[in-house]
Amino acid sequence: MDRRMDRNWTTDVVRYPDPAIEVIDPRFARYVIGNCAVERLYTGCRWAEGPVWFGDQRCLIWSDIPNNRMLRWDEETGAVSVFRKPSHNSNGNTRDLQGRLVTCEHDSRRVTRTEHDGTITVLMDSFDGKPLNAPNDVVVHPDGCVWFTDPGYGILLNYEGHVAEFELPTAVYRLNPETGEASVVTDALEKPNGLCFSPDYSKLYVSDTGASHKPGHPRQIYVWDVVDGARLANGRVFYDMGAASSDGFRCDTDGNIWTSAGWAGEGSDGVHIIAPDGVLIGKIHLPEPVANLCFGGVKKNRLFIAASQSIYAVYVEAVGAQRP
Repeated sequence: MDRRMDRNWTTDVVRYPDPAIEVIDPRFARYVIGNCAVERLYTGCRWAEGPVWFGDQRCLIWSDIPNNRMLRWDEETGAVSVFRKPSHNSNGNTRDLQGRLVTCEHDSRRVTRTEHDGTITVLMDSFDGKPLNAPNDVVVHPDGCVWFTDPGYGILLNYEGHVAEFELPTAVYRLNPETGEASVVTDALEKPNGLCFSPDYSKLYVSDTGASHKPGHPRQIYVWDVVDGARLANGRVFYDMGAASSDGFRCDTDGNIWTSAGWAGEGSDGVHIIAPDGVLIGKIHLPEPVANLCFGGVKKNRLFIAASQSIYAVYVEAVGAQRP
């Protein structure tokens, strides 16, 4: 028998172009590669979050919050291993200007930096003498300052941290890791969650996921002007997610926002791509709610997606604007 006939062609092959990638506005077509499919690199998480690309090690590191661990995918071999366990229920991750890992931890309620020798430095765990709620997502400005959100999801349930009382308002912080000086840049959102800068760092985008705890509350991405690299002004709604929720996102060099989308069901779960003018131009449909994503690979044109139990990847003709 011809062994080629044993293959299940309907499940093992994705016909190009991948139907999971939807062009809604013609502006998105230029970013879609016709002979490229969405790949699932790994499954087995409970809630995958905070993917960050390490080009010097050719690997992706991400958080598996309920399992209290961080995992590592190796680009060369495809192997997945435990990077850190316990991880203090780590959530969002990024790299600083020196390439060090910066992590938001739910259970310890702190922001940490992993030094090149593997030791961990606590960057911030309190403000005005009170413990942080549960830092969530983090980015780094070119001046070296760390900006992070603190919505407090890690103290709502024992599943991703531990139950505790809120002692501070939910807020977005700016921290100078060299001096330890920290400030609240905004406390206007119910649950400030994902955040990223525009390509030129003149704007800061922050999502509000307060709807999951406050019925009727809109799920929106807001944008502010960044003043002198340290303050925010002119806050306004950038995009309304409707029934979906924007947990984490990144910006490409053209200023498009590639945001996670979840909790709205089939047809919405996946990645939504929003043009700089706030118009939805494309979607990448996935069978799971998405929490976060980052650009990586040698050319920063591979989108890595943390989606509930799995990690997905797809090559696009877009380039990540900043560090993962």
